Amino acid sequence: MKLNCLVVDDEPLSQEVMVDFVKLCPELHLVAVAGDALEAGEVLKREQINLLLLDINMPKLSGIGFIKSLKDVPLFILVTAYPEYAIEGFEVDAVDYLLKPVSFDRFRTAVNRALERFETREDKQAGHIMLRANKKSYRVEFNEILYLEAQGDYVRFITEKQSLTVHGKLKDFFEQLPDSLFERIHKSYVIALTKVDYLEGNRVKVGEHKLPVSINFRENLNRKLHP
Repeated sequence: MKLNCLVVDDEPLSQEVMVDFVKLCPELHLVAVAGDALEAGEVLKREQINLLLLDINMPKLSGIGFIKSLKDVPLFILVTAYPEYAIEGFEVDAVDYLLKPVSFDRFRTAVNRALERFETREDKQAGHIMLRANKKSYRVEFNEILYLEAQGDYVRFITEKQSLTVHGKLKDFFEQLPDSLFERIHKSYVIALTKVDYLEGNRVKVGEHKLPVSINFRENLNRKLHP
């Protein structure tokens, strides 16, 4: 798997560093280098870009302003000399935030995060999730899942066919599922919205199971069930 990359930076030296780092990563393919956000926008119109290596402080339009202007946003790693932009960077869902001068080790860590995020996106679009249980890898289709239940350091997936217990946190698995199909209803439960029979009081019936709904999650659940 290779991610098509676009380097966006108005400083030639910074461009060179990012280009050299990209070439050291076999999972990355450099498509183009842009000197500002407007030039980057033109590249996005004609090329399939999976990952932006994006400077923040640029003339005409900042990196964050550029991200906010896009309808379809690729994965992006923010690169800047100004640490005060960090909070705003994560508010726009940056994969990572790199401070100049950037070391290759730190760059490599950010790329690994981007690869993990990209795999999650691909699984969502493919309509399934891969689960490791009982020393086997299981392909579980989204439309087969009834609900997920947290059990300490493990999560139990209840599907129409089977029950699988996998190591991990409920929050992390929830993030791998499409928002339009699943909703968290309790600190210990995530349900498939299409499998809901009814909601009554603080209980929701999913298949043959009646699960508790926490008051903290009830409003979001109602909104999803009654768009």
